[in-house]
Amino acid sequence: MDEHLLVLDKPAGMLSVPGRGPNKQDCLSARARAMWPDALVVHRLDQATSGLFIMGRGAEAQRRLGLAFERREVGKRYVAVVAGELPPGDWQRIDLPLAVDWENRPRQVVDAEKGKPSVTRWRVMESLPHSTRVELEPLTGRSHQLRVHLQAIGHPILGDPLYAPPEVRDAAPRLLLHAAGLQLFHPMSGEAIAFESRVPF
Repeated sequence: MDEHLLVLDKPAGMLSVPGRGPNKQDCLSARARAMWPDALVVHRLDQATSGLFIMGRGAEAQRRLGLAFERREVGKRYVAVVAGELPPGDWQRIDLPLAVDWENRPRQVVDAEKGKPSVTRWRVMESLPHSTRVELEPLTGRSHQLRVHLQAIGHPILGDPLYAPPEVRDAAPRLLLHAAGLQLFHPMSGEAIAFESRVPF
């Protein structure tokens, strides 16, 4: 944290930004603004996902950080535990376009015709009983991208209430997806900076 940015560690189950309705106003960004009134939202994490969340302090820092995310200049690293066994080896790539499933919002679906380009890199970190710990790098930033991509290749994330079948959803008390690393350039100084968050599962 400095006078230009905040880096927060979001717990699973907390909203990043306010939702619809009075019961969904408590969120990480609102709590941060109560302590740092100039803190502004730059990106989002799914409510079920834990991990690193950046806010810009002041409009100019927010603008520059937002552009960095938009231009894919921010390196993002996630860790997940997925159902089934994946083969260890070099980085693999999932390149499947995603679109909103309008009848079942907020769900997303793979849609070759109307979907937006969506690319995820992954590799195995550790083989576990009936599951695999994987490292993930989203090269695009679509909503629910990692969750849908892993489901699409037959390995949904444990604890996923939206995309996993019941036995995989119930195999963990929460979605086992964590934003573990961020690499970016400081919005004002241009210095290369990196942040890490310990994986809680």
